[in-house]
Amino acid sequence: MVEKTKARIMDATRIRRVLARVATEIIERNRKLKNLVIVAVKPRGLAIGQRIARLIKDLEGVDVPVGLLDITPYRDDMPDRPQQSPLDDAALGFSVVKKDVLLVDDVLMTGRTIRAAMDALIGRGRPQSVQLVVLVDRGHRELPIRPDYVGKVLPTSHRERVRVRLKETDGGEEIVIAEPVKIGRAGKR
Repeated sequence: MVEKTKARIMDATRIRRVLARVATEIIERNRKLKNLVIVAVKPRGLAIGQRIARLIKDLEGVDVPVGLLDITPYRDDMPDRPQQSPLDDAALGFSVVKKDVLLVDDVLMTGRTIRAAMDALIGRGRPQSVQLVVLVDRGHRELPIRPDYVGKVLPTSHRERVRVRLKETDGGEEIVIAEPVKIGRAGKR
């Protein structure tokens, strides 16, 4: 599908500032920083989570572990989804039991990805708390899920797409709104 960029919402500088604000909010709301762990939804959640962990380290001197969560077996939009495999902490890198978990993703829309991530997370043990961090909240909820920390609230239509590009995953650094473009055949209208 071909897309046309409709609007550029954030550049690298703005993304950096937003993540600094989010990291500060996390520090202010969490007294026990040493009990924090970051669980990222791949692929861009990992880059965002690592950046937040670095900011917390720079500001407070506390190392916050960052792990990657594979939610594929828990998604409800895949008719031929793979069988759930046995869960182990080795895949994540740490235990979430009795931890304050920051669940991190790039864009929140319907809430279905986060529901799958929470199922995958709870399957690994019972955290003390789970807080949701998203870079962009674009609305259109189908499930009652609300982020605790939001970089930018960005109302969009269902037709529009929010594209987050980060240097770690995409080589560039921006957030844009794109729209599908119909390509007609020559001579047809």
